[in-house]
Amino acid sequence: MAGFEEVNHYFRRAARIMDLSSHVERMLITPFREVKVDVSISMDSGELGTFIGYRVQHDRSRGPMKGGLRYHPTLDMDEALGLASLMTWKTAIVNLPYGGAKGGIAVDPSKISERELERLTRRFVEQIHDIIGPQTDIPAPDMGTNAQVMAWIMDEYSKIHGFSPAVVTGKPVDLFGSKGREEATGRGVVFAMEEFLKDVGGGEIKGKRCAIQGFGNVGSWTARFLHEAGARIVAVSDQQGGIRNPEGLDIPKLLEHARHAKTVVGFPGVDSISNAELLLLDVDVVIPAALGGVLTEKNAKDVRARYLVEAANAPTTPEADEILTRRGIQILPDVYANAGGVTVSYFEWTQNIQQFTWEEAKIAAELKRYMSEAYATLSRVARERRVPLRTAAFIVAIGRVGRATTLRGL
Repeated sequence: MAGFEEVNHYFRRAARIMDLSSHVERMLITPFREVKVDVSISMDSGELGTFIGYRVQHDRSRGPMKGGLRYHPTLDMDEALGLASLMTWKTAIVNLPYGGAKGGIAVDPSKISERELERLTRRFVEQIHDIIGPQTDIPAPDMGTNAQVMAWIMDEYSKIHGFSPAVVTGKPVDLFGSKGREEATGRGVVFAMEEFLKDVGGGEIKGKRCAIQGFGNVGSWTARFLHEAGARIVAVSDQQGGIRNPEGLDIPKLLEHARHAKTVVGFPGVDSISNAELLLLDVDVVIPAALGGVLTEKNAKDVRARYLVEAANAPTTPEADEILTRRGIQILPDVYANAGGVTVSYFEWTQNIQQFTWEEAKIAAELKRYMSEAYATLSRVARERRVPLRTAAFIVAIGRVGRATTLRGL
């Protein structure tokens, strides 16, 4: 979970180094808009179901606000605030013409029917349609939502405002979505990891022993691309538990198993491990790709990996970040590492605006270029300022957002 104060901890650390005035600091932290709505629908049983929806729009100085819609029972305003601000800094780091937003509904989508999910989504759009739009705020999939949910949002919004495919990204390819969007975050993680390892003296991905916590969209695609790059994936996990094979997992067969079983558990020829144990394995690279807050001051001292690649949002608490940094563990921060998803969302939005389709090869090449250029900037700032990559990332982002805010006179 990325709480607002947790994200602001990193913001303030960078702001002190930049010697920002308290006025500018307060202006950049304060969200543009916070919305909390009642989302009531008729359930299949005939009873009235009432849910709470959120949308936080953090900053609009660099362009339309961008960020996912999360359907999860623990979602609250603090989490939406934290994730929205993280999106502001993330889009600035990879130099996209966006600000940050985030939101969703406090609901467990696995506990309601698909018909109820559709009604809930359409009702939510009715509640927030006047504050989202292709030039205002562009939602995308996040935890608990997918391309189908985005299709419902596009359809409902278009009923009110006219045909508007660019109102959301992450849509099905057959409904104005982009090729390469589904795998974008995982592919971006691997592109980022390539740059990171070369820069910090870790060499190439080939042969690296990796453990991945989370085998949903991000974790499974990361595993696939790392396997193709020659890495040895020795452990993976999901909500049901984890599996381990020190010799390396057969990723193509595991992907097929997970597709049918809906879990990695039960894959033959492996040892069982817990999600907590996976993070502490003796590997080259550990990759949290699930929920936030999994690395804390309680377990950070026991991490044995040389490198931490944050594919999830906020997997490392500020206390754990300090412990890991003191121990010399190199961290590739989430605010850059998982930016592949929003980058290809930008490509999808651009295609919708232009009404022109890009081929997948172009999308992959452009994603690699964006991730490479962003890393080069982070690395340079980290060396010049003698700070960790996370702090460098926030310095870059704050500088870009601050300049845009000043130039616009906001």
